[in-house]
Amino acid sequence: MALHYDGPTLTLVVNPAAGRGRARRLLPQLTAGLVAGLPDATLHVHQTTSFSDARLRCIQAVEKARPPVEGHRRDALIVMGGDGMMHLGLNAAAGTGVPLGLVAAGRGNDFGRGLGVPPDLSGAIRTIVGGHTLRMDLMEVTGALLEGAERRWVGSIVSTGFDARVNYRTNHLRWNLGQLSYTWSALAELSRFEPLSYRLVIDGVPREQTAMFIAVGNAGVFGGGMRGCPDADVTDGLLDITIINPVSRATLLRLLPTMFSGGFVKDPAVELLRARQVRVDGDGLYGMADGEELGPVPLHLRAVPDMLDVFVPAERAAAG
Repeated sequence: MALHYDGPTLTLVVNPAAGRGRARRLLPQLTAGLVAGLPDATLHVHQTTSFSDARLRCIQAVEKARPPVEGHRRDALIVMGGDGMMHLGLNAAAGTGVPLGLVAAGRGNDFGRGLGVPPDLSGAIRTIVGGHTLRMDLMEVTGALLEGAERRWVGSIVSTGFDARVNYRTNHLRWNLGQLSYTWSALAELSRFEPLSYRLVIDGVPREQTAMFIAVGNAGVFGGGMRGCPDADVTDGLLDITIINPVSRATLLRLLPTMFSGGFVKDPAVELLRARQVRVDGDGLYGMADGEELGPVPLHLRAVPDMLDVFVPAERAAAG
């Protein structure tokens, strides 16, 4: 007897305040586009009231997802908002096989940029409706994490130096200038920044040094479009490590604009490495990832292959 299948359930978790209310304004268009594109689907929409509410909604959506049925679309989790919502979505879906859809409506959209997911609403709808997924790696982070968490999954970049301080300052601004928020924060931090002392263990090999920053990436984008690890590949089972060795503030100021293109890696002060595992420790360091706070060092970072299925354009899915 054939198993009856009544179409996929799509659970949409939205931070309505993202992008200064942009998510709330775009929500009707998003739901209309999903219903029109997937008429046999059941759509559940949750507008969150807090970070903890959003996290719970994402976890519940994944827990309620039904097992896959051959020849049919799976139930899916869709998140709409800024980098924080993407981070919650990927942490909920990690290791479950439940596909994750990304709809950008916040300030950074770094995770989506790193995967080639269209940043515009119509492009995001086409991507989800198209149903093509990429099975990608995630970065596992363990340490003394905030809220007593034992582990966090990271899609983009873990930063601990100048870049982390810029991210932290941006998160705590009283106003939102979009991408300019990161630029303003970078200039403010630069006025008093000095090289930091790092104690690393890279694939078992200890390394002590000073640096302006050391970014460890899965996907390669952070800070509102900066390509901190421009050669990162989310399917290679490796982490990319970008080190900017000590330079003058004037040199760092010169390099900052070229981080949006990745051109900064041509500077002789920049070093690029790859590894499966990295332990990050040092003086005055604090971890940030996917636009969110992780907690103090030491942090243990590990590449874990095939941990997340995410909706991407057909050409990105084919490229692997």
